[in-house]
Amino acid sequence: MALNDTPGLDGKDAHEQPRETRHGGGALDAALDEARLELVSLIDRFTAGCEGTVETAVPGLFLHRVMNPGGPKHGIQTPALALIAQGSKRLMVGDEVYIYDPMHYLVSSVDLPVCGQVSVASESEPYLGVRLDLDVEEITSLIQDQNLPPTTQADASRGLYVNCLGNSMLDPVLRLLRMIDTPEDVAILAPLVKREILYRLLMNGSGARLRKIALQDSQTHRIARAIQMLREHFDQPLRVEDIARDMHMSVSSLHHHFKAVTAMSRLQYQKQLRLQEARRLMLLARYRRCRDRRASRRLRKRVAVQPRIQPPVRRAAAARHPSLERCGGRGRIRTASVVISSTSTKFS
Repeated sequence: MALNDTPGLDGKDAHEQPRETRHGGGALDAALDEARLELVSLIDRFTAGCEGTVETAVPGLFLHRVMNPGGPKHGIQTPALALIAQGSKRLMVGDEVYIYDPMHYLVSSVDLPVCGQVSVASESEPYLGVRLDLDVEEITSLIQDQNLPPTTQADASRGLYVNCLGNSMLDPVLRLLRMIDTPEDVAILAPLVKREILYRLLMNGSGARLRKIALQDSQTHRIARAIQMLREHFDQPLRVEDIARDMHMSVSSLHHHFKAVTAMSRLQYQKQLRLQEARRLMLLARYRRCRDRRASRRLRKRVAVQPRIQPPVRRAAAARHPSLERCGGRGRIRTASVVISSTSTKFS
């Protein structure tokens, strides 16, 4: 299965990528197959009755359950490790498309505007996934504490990649998930297991991509800082010369390495951030309008008075209002219904 429908991560065609990056592990051994079944069982149990994202008792660990593929969703892919237990997902970054499934995992090392879509899911077999946030400071600490060998690649490379899932990666992820059943273990054991997961990511074939983000003198680290600046000031005009100077890079070097990491130019990146914010504000406004309309209907039903008054009440009212006698005893008292428009009443 091709993981990238467009040119590869290093500027090569998809068929030129290493075999393990393109196809996954082939026939799974019994241990890996059993581990994958346990992954499905755990996520299915922890997300039962829910749809969407579930935050767990383990800091930075999130579970996902989707019943229907639905349409594409835009968002910011933050540094994270993502695994799929059941189903399949497509992720677009710039003009590149990444596809991953239960035989692959996805790693992102920088903040990237993406468009994602669950491509395989159903009510009987929902999409089940897990995401673990990655902390760059923890990666840096692990590299320094363990004296891990530095990467030999000087140039920046894509800040997102897909790799084959093996037992060495799946085993610590399962141990982290099992802690949801024993929250008393989280404070002591979760940091250790997370550190093991980071070690596995750093030491596998694509680990050099992740190491670069933690090395302060690397081009990838400088681009990550530039990305942070763009995210903080996405709604303001920024001169490329100022960004390059702050990153201690030339303008041409900034252009080259920024596109190598993000698959888009600086201007395209900033445009994507603004579009993401516009979508967020539109969805928020739509949600508030729907919420106000629902609240208005509930309040109208609560305050509205029955139009007819029972005879004993009518006679008592006629005694207080002689004008009813002039109506031949056929007078009725109506109270005006109170209608509160959603445009005039706001509920926070």
